Amino acid sequence: MSLAEVTPALLTGVEHPDAALAIKSAFGAFPSGVAALAAEIDGVKVGMVSSSFSVGVSFDPPMVMFSVQNSSTTWPVLKQAERIGISILASAHDEACYQLSSRTRDRFAGLDLHQPDSGAIFVHDAAVWLECRIRSEVPAGDHHVVLLEVTAVRVGEGQDPLIYHGTRFRQLTAV
Repeated sequence: MSLAEVTPALLTGVEHPDAALAIKSAFGAFPSGVAALAAEIDGVKVGMVSSSFSVGVSFDPPMVMFSVQNSSTTWPVLKQAERIGISILASAHDEACYQLSSRTRDRFAGLDLHQPDSGAIFVHDAAVWLECRIRSEVPAGDHHVVLLEVTAVRVGEGQDPLIYHGTRFRQLTAV
């Protein structure tokens, strides 16, 4: 069912029976980059993927943010890291994204990774690397919003980012 079929000419109130579908459709209509967040904690690599990642929260100090579902079993472990590596995945990373978000297989097996002494983990050939530390976490409905301070940055050379839009991966095209 498309958004047009749910609401042909009017907005759908959040109490409407079709509201969940309309909200999911509306949120899916907004294209976003895909970020892999990873670190090593007590000798174990821990990582997750987020399409709710946002940059430019602050430039001084540099801050970014993302949201994570309250039901996540990965985030309670990952947030223990002193530094978290954020890799803005490149357009060639669609399979890596599936792997890093898997609930049933090793999220890191066979991936080309970079791991500095800080314990942050980065995916090679990502469009951007950001090493971050957690500044705060705020409850927000069925999610938490996490604010991170950037402590180090690397911009890739010519890699276009992986885009998530309409429940699938896409690539940028010039207009």
